[in-house]
Amino acid sequence: MARQAFVVNDAMREKVWYLAGLGVRQDDIAKIIGCAPKTLRKCFRDELDRGVAEANATIAGSLFLAAKAGHIAAMIFWLKTRANWREVTAPVDAVTGTEAGSNSNVILVLPDNSRDPELTQILHDAQQKYFKDQRRQRARPGSNLMGYGEISGPTETPAQAEYTPRILPDNGRDALSCDNGRGASTPGG
Repeated sequence: MARQAFVVNDAMREKVWYLAGLGVRQDDIAKIIGCAPKTLRKCFRDELDRGVAEANATIAGSLFLAAKAGHIAAMIFWLKTRANWREVTAPVDAVTGTEAGSNSNVILVLPDNSRDPELTQILHDAQQKYFKDQRRQRARPGSNLMGYGEISGPTETPAQAEYTPRILPDNGRDALSCDNGRGASTPGG
């Protein structure tokens, strides 16, 4: 028995255009008009494309009018999607819990290559002093190093655990540095 040919008429074309404009899935439109999804895409390609494009244009016009009328959410959405605006926040320093900026302290950890024992000792003493000060600051009630609100007692987060820095000889890096042989680094970085 031969398969019956699918006959397209103007009423079907208008229905496909309307349903595509409403955002109905193509598989569902095919069920509504009584054909296979592949046949729908082959016979009604222009109606599918035009229906979606016209619906998008209508909604974009409404969004634009709402933004012009002062609707804040519409303005924000428009600027993010059409004007490529982005929300950017300053990165938070994991150690101090403050925003990183031009006033942030940076500690350079230099590798010990055993060329100058006096310089090595100075660097080691400076690291010891820095970490001693950090432990003392963490022990104070109410210190807010991690940006999690007030810390009311000796509670420690994993980042606040005790750490004893040490300088390893002749490997180009120290125990604190994560510089992968590139030179100076910041603690924990």
